Amino acid sequence: QVQLVESGGGLVRPGDSLRLSCTVSGATFSNVAVAWFRQPAGKDREFVASLFRYPGRTYYDDSVKGRFTISTDSAKRTVFLQMNSLKAEDTAVYYCARGQRAILSSIRFPTAYDQWGQGTQVTVSS
Repeated sequence: QVQLVESGGGLVRPGDSLRLSCTVSGATFSNVAVAWFRQPAGKDREFVASLFRYPGRTYYDDSVKGRFTISTDSAKRTVFLQMNSLKAEDTAVYYCARGQRAILSSIRFPTAYDQWGQGTQVTVSS
C-alpha cells in the first residue's frame, strides 16, 4: 500500500522560508507525477507545483513561481517543496500527491493523482 507523509509545516513570518517534505512508502516517485497542492481555509484545493515523471520538467502556479521549488532526493522517495519569501496568502494546508497515470495536461488538477498525504499546515503571519 502506497502512503505519503508530509512534514515541515509551521508558523512563520512574512518573508521567511520553509521546506516541506513528503516521504513515500510502498513505492517511489520515479516515473510518476508528483505534486504539491494547498487548501486555504474555506477554499478549494489548488495546484502549487508538480514534477512530471522525474527527471521531467517542473511546473508551478503563477502565484508561487520564482519563490517555490519542487525537488526530490536521489532515492526518489522524498519530494520537497522549498518555499521562500512566504506571504500571508500562502497560508494553507499543504498536501503532496502522487499520480501514476497522470498525463501532462492534467497535472494541475487533483483528479490526476491517486495517492495523497494527510496534509501539513503552513501559517504565514506577523
